[in-house]
Amino acid sequence: MNHYGPRPWQQTQWDWRAAGNFMCGGAGSGLVVYTALSGARGVELTALLLAGLGLVGLGLLCVWLEIGRPLRAINVFFNPRTSWMSREAIAATALMPVGLAAALLAPQLVWLAAALALVFVYCQSRMLQAAKGIAAWREPRLVPLLITTGLAEGAGLFWLGAAWHGRGTPALLLVFAALVIVRMIAWRAWRQRLAAHAAPRALAAIDGAGRTLLVAGTLVPLVAIAVAGVGQFGAPATATLAAVGGLLAAIAGAWFKFTLVTRGGFNQGFALTHLPIRGARR
Repeated sequence: MNHYGPRPWQQTQWDWRAAGNFMCGGAGSGLVVYTALSGARGVELTALLLAGLGLVGLGLLCVWLEIGRPLRAINVFFNPRTSWMSREAIAATALMPVGLAAALLAPQLVWLAAALALVFVYCQSRMLQAAKGIAAWREPRLVPLLITTGLAEGAGLFWLGAAWHGRGTPALLLVFAALVIVRMIAWRAWRQRLAAHAAPRALAAIDGAGRTLLVAGTLVPLVAIAVAGVGQFGAPATATLAAVGGLLAAIAGAWFKFTLVTRGGFNQGFALTHLPIRGARR
Protein backbone atom coordinates (compact mmCIF):
# COMPACT_ATOMS: atom_id res chain seq x y z
CA MET A 1 0.00 0.00 0.00
CA ASN A 2 1.31 3.46 -0.88
CA HIS A 3 1.63 5.94 1.95
CA TYR A 4 1.36 9.46 0.59
CA GLY A 5 2.88 11.99 2.94
CA PRO A 6 6.27 13.14 4.18
CA ARG A 7 7.67 9.61 4.32
CA PRO A 8 9.12 8.18 1.06
CA TRP A 9 7.14 5.50 -0.76
CA GLN A 10 8.17 3.18 -3.56
CA GLN A 11 6.90 4.00 -7.04
CA THR A 12 4.86 1.28 -8.72
CA GLN A 13 4.27 2.77 -12.19
CA TRP A 14 7.52 1.38 -13.64
CA ASP A 15 7.97 -2.36 -13.10
CA TRP A 16 10.08 -5.14 -14.64
CA ARG A 17 8.94 -4.13 -18.12
CA ALA A 18 10.36 -0.65 -17.76
CA ALA A 19 13.51 -2.14 -16.26
CA GLY A 20 13.71 -4.47 -19.26
CA ASN A 21 13.96 -1.47 -21.56
CA PHE A 22 16.99 -0.12 -19.72
CA MET A 23 18.57 -3.56 -19.36
CA CYS A 24 18.16 -4.72 -22.96
CA GLY A 25 18.39 -1.33 -24.64
CA GLY A 26 21.58 -0.33 -22.85
CA ALA A 27 23.30 -3.67 -23.45
CA GLY A 28 22.22 -3.75 -27.11
CA SER A 29 23.48 -0.23 -27.72
CA GLY A 30 26.75 -1.05 -26.03
CA LEU A 31 27.15 -4.13 -28.23
CA VAL A 32 26.64 -2.05 -31.38
CA VAL A 33 29.28 0.45 -30.24
CA TYR A 34 31.77 -2.24 -29.25
CA THR A 35 31.21 -4.07 -32.54
CA ALA A 36 32.19 -0.91 -34.40
CA LEU A 37 35.34 -0.66 -32.27
CA SER A 38 36.23 -4.29 -32.98
CA GLY A 39 36.46 -3.80 -36.73
CA ALA A 40 34.36 -6.92 -37.34
CA ARG A 41 33.41 -7.65 -40.95
CA GLY A 42 31.35 -10.15 -42.87
CA VAL A 43 29.27 -12.71 -41.02
CA GLU A 44 30.65 -11.65 -37.64
CA LEU A 45 29.60 -8.02 -38.19
CA THR A 46 26.14 -9.09 -39.29
CA ALA A 47 25.60 -11.39 -36.31
CA LEU A 48 26.87 -8.90 -33.72
CA LEU A 49 24.87 -5.98 -35.08
CA LEU A 50 21.71 -8.05 -35.34
CA ALA A 51 22.18 -9.22 -31.76
CA GLY A 52 22.60 -5.64 -30.56
CA LEU A 53 19.58 -4.40 -32.51
CA GLY A 54 17.58 -7.38 -31.30
CA LEU A 55 18.26 -6.43 -27.68
CA VAL A 56 17.27 -2.83 -28.33
CA GLY A 57 14.06 -4.07 -29.96
CA LEU A 58 13.36 -6.39 -27.05
CA GLY A 59 13.70 -3.50 -24.63
CA LEU A 60 11.28 -1.40 -26.67
CA LEU A 61 8.87 -4.34 -26.72
CA CYS A 62 8.97 -4.39 -22.92
CA VAL A 63 7.95 -0.72 -22.86
CA TRP A 64 5.18 -1.36 -25.38
CA LEU A 65 3.82 -4.13 -23.14
CA GLU A 66 3.72 -1.69 -20.23
CA ILE A 67 1.62 0.89 -22.04
CA GLY A 68 -2.00 0.84 -20.92
CA ARG A 69 -3.18 1.42 -24.51
CA PRO A 70 -0.51 -0.10 -26.79
CA LEU A 71 -2.28 1.04 -29.99
CA ARG A 72 -1.58 4.63 -28.98
CA ALA A 73 2.16 4.08 -28.83
CA ILE A 74 2.57 6.36 -31.86
CA ASN A 75 1.90 9.30 -29.54
CA VAL A 76 5.35 8.86 -28.03
CA PHE A 77 6.83 10.58 -31.11
CA PHE A 78 4.81 13.77 -30.75
CA ASN A 79 6.69 15.60 -28.00
CA PRO A 80 10.43 15.57 -28.72
CA ARG A 81 10.87 19.15 -27.56
CA THR A 82 10.42 18.27 -23.89
CA SER A 83 10.26 14.48 -23.57
CA TRP A 84 13.33 12.25 -23.37
CA MET A 85 11.06 9.29 -24.02
CA SER A 86 10.12 10.85 -27.37
CA ARG A 87 13.78 11.45 -28.13
CA GLU A 88 14.60 7.85 -27.23
CA ALA A 89 11.90 6.62 -29.61
CA ILE A 90 13.18 8.84 -32.42
CA ALA A 91 16.76 7.67 -31.81
CA ALA A 92 15.61 4.05 -31.95
CA THR A 93 13.68 4.72 -35.16
CA ALA A 94 16.89 6.03 -36.74
CA LEU A 95 19.11 3.32 -35.25
CA MET A 96 17.13 0.34 -36.53
CA PRO A 97 17.29 0.98 -40.29
CA VAL A 98 20.87 2.24 -40.18
CA GLY A 99 21.95 -0.75 -38.09
CA LEU A 100 20.19 -3.17 -40.42
CA ALA A 101 21.78 -1.51 -43.44
CA ALA A 102 25.22 -1.79 -41.82
CA ALA A 103 24.60 -5.44 -40.98
CA LEU A 104 23.20 -6.56 -44.32
CA LEU A 105 24.10 -4.10 -47.07
CA ALA A 106 26.63 -1.38 -46.28
CA PRO A 107 29.17 -2.22 -43.53
CA GLN A 108 30.64 1.27 -43.81
CA LEU A 109 27.56 2.53 -41.97
CA VAL A 110 28.61 0.74 -38.78
CA TRP A 111 30.07 3.91 -37.26
CA LEU A 112 26.87 5.83 -37.93
CA ALA A 113 24.98 2.99 -36.23
CA ALA A 114 27.37 3.23 -33.27
CA ALA A 115 26.79 6.99 -33.01
CA LEU A 116 23.02 6.49 -33.03
CA ALA A 117 23.37 3.76 -30.41
CA LEU A 118 25.20 6.24 -28.18
CA VAL A 119 22.42 8.78 -28.71
CA PHE A 120 19.86 6.13 -27.81
CA VAL A 121 21.53 5.10 -24.54
CA TYR A 122 22.05 8.77 -23.64
CA CYS A 123 18.34 9.46 -24.12
CA GLN A 124 17.57 6.44 -21.96
CA SER A 125 19.74 7.72 -19.14
CA ARG A 126 18.22 11.20 -19.31
CA MET A 127 14.72 9.72 -19.34
CA LEU A 128 15.30 8.06 -15.97
CA GLN A 129 17.12 11.07 -14.55
CA ALA A 130 14.19 13.33 -15.50
CA ALA A 131 12.02 11.71 -12.80
CA LYS A 132 12.67 14.51 -10.32
CA GLY A 133 10.49 13.11 -7.54
CA ILE A 134 12.71 10.04 -7.06
CA ALA A 135 15.99 10.74 -5.30
CA ALA A 136 17.97 7.80 -6.69
CA TRP A 137 16.98 8.64 -10.27
CA ARG A 138 17.19 12.42 -10.42
CA GLU A 139 20.85 12.62 -9.41
CA PRO A 140 22.79 13.97 -12.46
CA ARG A 141 25.61 11.48 -11.91
CA LEU A 142 23.22 8.70 -12.84
CA VAL A 143 23.57 9.71 -16.51
CA PRO A 144 27.27 8.76 -16.93
CA LEU A 145 26.67 5.68 -14.78
CA LEU A 146 23.92 4.34 -17.05
CA ILE A 147 25.92 5.13 -20.19
CA THR A 148 29.05 3.35 -18.96
CA THR A 149 26.94 0.47 -17.67
CA GLY A 150 25.41 -0.03 -21.11
CA LEU A 151 28.81 0.10 -22.79
CA ALA A 152 30.31 -2.35 -20.28
CA GLU A 153 27.38 -4.74 -20.76
CA GLY A 154 27.76 -4.56 -24.53
CA ALA A 155 31.48 -5.24 -24.23
CA GLY A 156 30.74 -8.17 -21.96
CA LEU A 157 28.34 -9.66 -24.49
CA PHE A 158 30.94 -9.20 -27.22
CA TRP A 159 33.48 -11.20 -25.21
CA LEU A 160 30.87 -13.80 -24.36
CA GLY A 161 30.84 -14.72 -28.04
CA ALA A 162 34.54 -14.10 -28.72
CA ALA A 163 35.30 -17.81 -29.08
CA TRP A 164 32.86 -17.91 -32.00
CA HIS A 165 33.60 -14.68 -33.87
CA GLY A 166 37.33 -14.56 -33.06
CA ARG A 167 37.51 -10.76 -33.18
CA GLY A 168 38.98 -10.27 -29.73
CA THR A 169 42.33 -8.51 -29.45
CA PRO A 170 44.48 -7.43 -26.48
CA ALA A 171 43.54 -3.80 -27.18
CA LEU A 172 39.83 -4.62 -27.04
CA LEU A 173 40.41 -6.54 -23.83
CA LEU A 174 41.97 -3.42 -22.31
CA VAL A 175 38.96 -1.37 -23.45
CA PHE A 176 36.69 -3.86 -21.70
CA ALA A 177 38.77 -3.60 -18.51
CA ALA A 178 38.64 0.20 -18.66
CA LEU A 179 34.84 0.16 -19.07
CA VAL A 180 34.18 -2.00 -16.01
CA ILE A 181 36.56 0.16 -13.94
CA VAL A 182 34.98 3.42 -15.10
CA ARG A 183 31.53 1.94 -14.43
CA MET A 184 32.46 1.19 -10.83
CA ILE A 185 33.96 4.66 -10.36
CA ALA A 186 30.76 6.19 -11.74
CA TRP A 187 28.68 4.03 -9.40
CA ARG A 188 30.64 5.17 -6.35
CA ALA A 189 30.40 8.83 -7.35
CA TRP A 190 26.64 8.48 -7.82
CA ARG A 191 26.17 6.56 -4.57
CA GLN A 192 28.01 9.18 -2.53
CA ARG A 193 25.53 11.81 -3.62
CA LEU A 194 22.55 9.70 -2.52
CA ALA A 195 23.49 9.30 1.13
CA ALA A 196 21.66 12.43 2.29
CA HIS A 197 18.64 12.17 -0.01
CA ALA A 198 17.52 8.62 -0.79
CA ALA A 199 15.27 6.55 1.45
CA PRO A 200 16.98 3.91 3.65
CA ARG A 201 15.19 1.06 1.86
CA ALA A 202 16.26 2.42 -1.49
CA LEU A 203 19.86 2.67 -0.30
CA ALA A 204 19.74 -0.89 1.04
CA ALA A 205 18.58 -2.23 -2.33
CA ILE A 206 21.10 -0.12 -4.23
CA ASP A 207 23.96 -1.20 -1.97
CA GLY A 208 23.09 -4.86 -2.47
CA ALA A 209 23.19 -4.43 -6.24
CA GLY A 210 26.38 -2.40 -5.84
CA ARG A 211 28.13 -5.27 -4.09
CA THR A 212 27.17 -7.53 -6.98
CA LEU A 213 28.45 -4.91 -9.39
CA LEU A 214 31.74 -4.67 -7.51
CA VAL A 215 32.47 -8.36 -7.05
CA ALA A 216 30.80 -10.16 -9.96
CA GLY A 217 30.75 -7.23 -12.36
CA THR A 218 34.18 -5.70 -11.74
CA LEU A 219 36.68 -7.69 -9.67
CA VAL A 220 36.03 -11.12 -11.20
CA PRO A 221 36.08 -9.80 -14.80
CA LEU A 222 39.30 -7.89 -14.09
CA VAL A 223 40.93 -11.03 -12.72
CA ALA A 224 39.75 -12.96 -15.77
CA ILE A 225 41.08 -10.24 -18.06
CA ALA A 226 44.44 -10.19 -16.27
CA VAL A 227 44.85 -13.96 -16.47
CA ALA A 228 43.73 -14.00 -20.10
CA GLY A 229 46.22 -11.24 -20.92
CA VAL A 230 49.09 -13.12 -19.32
CA GLY A 231 48.26 -16.37 -21.14
CA GLN A 232 48.48 -17.09 -24.82
CA PHE A 233 45.95 -14.82 -26.47
CA GLY A 234 43.46 -16.66 -28.63
CA ALA A 235 43.89 -19.99 -26.83
CA PRO A 236 40.69 -21.82 -25.75
CA ALA A 237 41.39 -21.19 -22.07
CA THR A 238 41.85 -17.47 -22.74
CA ALA A 239 38.60 -17.29 -24.68
CA THR A 240 36.79 -19.08 -21.86
CA LEU A 241 38.12 -16.65 -19.26
CA ALA A 242 37.12 -13.67 -21.37
CA ALA A 243 33.66 -15.16 -21.92
CA VAL A 244 33.14 -15.72 -18.18
CA GLY A 245 34.27 -12.18 -17.39
CA GLY A 246 32.03 -10.77 -20.08
CA LEU A 247 28.99 -12.74 -18.94
CA LEU A 248 29.40 -11.65 -15.32
CA ALA A 249 29.94 -8.01 -16.29
CA ALA A 250 26.74 -8.06 -18.35
CA ILE A 251 24.64 -9.85 -15.72
CA ALA A 252 25.82 -7.60 -12.89
CA GLY A 253 25.00 -4.48 -14.90
CA ALA A 254 21.56 -5.79 -15.79
CA TRP A 255 20.84 -6.67 -12.15
CA PHE A 256 21.87 -3.20 -11.03
CA LYS A 257 19.47 -1.55 -13.49
CA PHE A 258 16.66 -3.94 -12.58
CA THR A 259 17.17 -3.14 -8.89
CA LEU A 260 17.41 0.60 -9.56
CA VAL A 261 14.06 0.70 -11.36
CA THR A 262 12.02 -1.83 -9.39
CA ARG A 263 13.43 -1.54 -5.85
CA GLY A 264 15.38 1.72 -5.67
CA GLY A 265 12.68 4.00 -7.02
CA PHE A 266 11.41 5.66 -3.84
CA ASN A 267 9.65 9.01 -4.05
CA GLN A 268 11.07 11.57 -1.65
CA GLY A 269 7.73 12.23 0.03
CA PHE A 270 6.18 15.65 0.42
CA ALA A 271 8.71 18.36 1.20
CA LEU A 272 7.20 21.43 2.91
CA THR A 273 9.93 23.92 3.65
CA HIS A 274 7.53 26.50 5.15
CA LEU A 275 4.56 25.31 7.19
CA PRO A 276 1.60 27.70 7.49
CA ILE A 277 0.91 28.80 11.07
CA ARG A 278 -2.40 30.47 11.88
CA GLY A 279 -1.98 33.92 13.35
CA ALA A 280 1.67 34.32 12.31
CA ARG A 281 2.85 37.07 10.02
CA ARG A 282 3.93 36.14 6.52
